[in-house]
Amino acid sequence: MKILMVSEDLPGTQIGGLGKHVVTLSNALLEQGHEVDIMGRSDRFHAEAAREIGFHGRLLPGFAFARPGWKESQLGFFNPVKRPWFARRVARALMREAGQYDVVHYHGHLPMVGRYVPPTMNFVQTRHDQGSECVTHLRFKEGHVCETRDRRDCAACIHPAPNSLRRTVSGFAVQRYRSETAESFARHKTVFVSDFLRRAFLRSVPDADLSRACVIHNFIRYPFLRELAAQAGELRAGEVLLVGRIDTGKGFGEFLGQVAGWLPPHARVTIVGDGPLREQLESRYAGPQVRFLGWQPYGEVIKLSARSHVLVVPSVCEEACSTTVLEALALGKQCVALARGGTPELAAYQYYDGQLQLAETMPRLVERLVGMLGRAPVTVPLPDSFAMDVSRAIPQLLDLYAK
Repeated sequence: MKILMVSEDLPGTQIGGLGKHVVTLSNALLEQGHEVDIMGRSDRFHAEAAREIGFHGRLLPGFAFARPGWKESQLGFFNPVKRPWFARRVARALMREAGQYDVVHYHGHLPMVGRYVPPTMNFVQTRHDQGSECVTHLRFKEGHVCETRDRRDCAACIHPAPNSLRRTVSGFAVQRYRSETAESFARHKTVFVSDFLRRAFLRSVPDADLSRACVIHNFIRYPFLRELAAQAGELRAGEVLLVGRIDTGKGFGEFLGQVAGWLPPHARVTIVGDGPLREQLESRYAGPQVRFLGWQPYGEVIKLSARSHVLVVPSVCEEACSTTVLEALALGKQCVALARGGTPELAAYQYYDGQLQLAETMPRLVERLVGMLGRAPVTVPLPDSFAMDVSRAIPQLLDLYAK
């Protein structure tokens, strides 16, 4: 097949989980003999952009997102026009090229793009986060998972004390956002990376038509992980690894505050990643038993994971389908996380009972971690294949493309 992948997260010097997902899938499809191009942001495009993100095919400049803020923060409300405007821009760009391809597969943060794509086009989108119903994509507010049903309450995520006008305008923006998203889902095929995401959207839009939607969990390049694990070196008892963007909702600060004073003497916490909270947390918690390594290349992250005793995913937000959890399971490592979002669904991919430990609260998570550190690391021979390798997902996607 001729496939056009589209994402506003690409290209970039440091791509996140969504961008890695697109590159992993695209390269795997190329290896199977399909023709795959990726369309991304023209304002980040340069001659070496494909090599920079590790893509083995052709990268196309499609659309620019310069000055995407529209002064929402200064005005203190979500603009009802902003996100549909950007969605139209993406739709126009991909429609210029769509005639050359059998299918267009969008991975991005504007779920209403499909509303601006003709029903006759073979268009698929994958939803990677809670951005289907939440304009901040996170459903997390004031340190807690947001469970509000009143769309006017969303104004508090753009202004600390919104007045009636700001609540009304923001509420209208969220209503339009969800309505256009529901139209997109009814018109075109949609993949949710966890059943949690599908159910979360239906909580906000109960009458949405999701008859064209399906669930396909995230995936990894297992042979590559297995190869890196063999090169990783000696496992270190007591090594605790956390990987991710150090930002609100990711739980790094909550975890470090809770684990302080509870680590056994032989234990060390290593945090890999960067983000707006890194400097603050590093100045407060870094020491003999806690180190911050900053952003690391993907291969080095996998080797660090393979050498670790336990991996911790401390997100207090509702992760849709954590790739870090999947990588830990694929490497045979014990992993502890909060029982939120789509994470409990991933227990189906354990090699052994108790490999993925789920906790209801952060104190209970730390308690489980300390228990693991008091025992010898679990080691298992890595099998030849893993259920969540990208090669297992491709037949499902090809069937979806062909419908």
